Amino acid sequence: MSEILLQADGISDVTIIPNVFIDVFMPSANGAYVKVYLCLLRMLMDNCPGVTISSIADRLDNTEKDIVRALNYWEKQRLIKIVRNTENEINSISMLDPRIVASENAITPAIVETHADETAASVSTSDNIPVRQTYSAEKIAALNDNEQIKYALHIIEKMYLNRPLKPMDLQLIFYLYEELHFSPELIMYLYEYCLSKGKKSNAYIESVALSWASSGIDTEEKAREAATLYNEHIHAVNKAFGLNRPPGQIEKQYITKWVEVFGFSDDIITEACNRTILRTQKPDFKYADKILDSWFKKNVKTYSDILKLDEEFAKSNKAEEAGKVTPISKPAANRFNQFPQRSYSDQDYAELEKKLLNKGLS
Repeated sequence: MSEILLQADGISDVTIIPNVFIDVFMPSANGAYVKVYLCLLRMLMDNCPGVTISSIADRLDNTEKDIVRALNYWEKQRLIKIVRNTENEINSISMLDPRIVASENAITPAIVETHADETAASVSTSDNIPVRQTYSAEKIAALNDNEQIKYALHIIEKMYLNRPLKPMDLQLIFYLYEELHFSPELIMYLYEYCLSKGKKSNAYIESVALSWASSGIDTEEKAREAATLYNEHIHAVNKAFGLNRPPGQIEKQYITKWVEVFGFSDDIITEACNRTILRTQKPDFKYADKILDSWFKKNVKTYSDILKLDEEFAKSNKAEEAGKVTPISKPAANRFNQFPQRSYSDQDYAELEKKLLNKGLS
């Protein structure tokens, strides 16, 4: 994945959050999106080298899809400007001055209108997933009127979090139930799944929920099936690489990319891992990603497609070798013929014979 150039416009060389961002843009933004924006500011002011979507995701403990979704949101808000290459990969991100954007839009700070979020239209992401708002106390209290969600709240509090639910917890659960239309069963499994990964922060839980929603996972059964399938992919990669440990965050992102973005089956991923071991003698996820990226660009769908590519490559090499002309080497000189040779005529031979005869008579 290519590195991203970060640029600033009207922002000082220290990490300062403009008041207009806090007053105008932050209240209506998803909390995870705010984290990405603040992270960009911090990385920019620190002049961090080697910035990639993967490195941002790793720093925030999110998926690459979460980061791209957040960047798309801030681009729509005109707080950042993104430059993409021909393959739609992000090359650079320019941080724009929120004061200028706010003045151009003539936006009234949300701090003045305390209930603006209740009447504002729902903002959607590029995946048409509604962005979480700040919900009123009346809306949150209405959760207790639903017996099913009330039971889910009790299970989450007593079994999963093992503490009383905080207002921020209720805000998230309301969003899952009312906006993402997660059933109480799916919400309970969401918490169960995240805790099984050792994660219990609202940011992580929300990022998983958004990932499920964008993937069309809307029932507990689908979520369990997806989790099982993902674990099978991890097992296949670990087996091919000879690993006896769970993959790290970046390694998980590679596996997710191979499965969800490239759409490769386990046999294709395993083949790439096997070739990586043969070439590098180590489990190199980055090298395997280059192989799989090449196959993806060549429209590989099955293992037989890989064999066809190998056959074409072998034929190409054979034809190239056949087209080469082998130069004819001259015989090496030896110590007997390395001096110029003299040629003799018939007259020379006659004179030589005469001299020998005269010498014999004398």
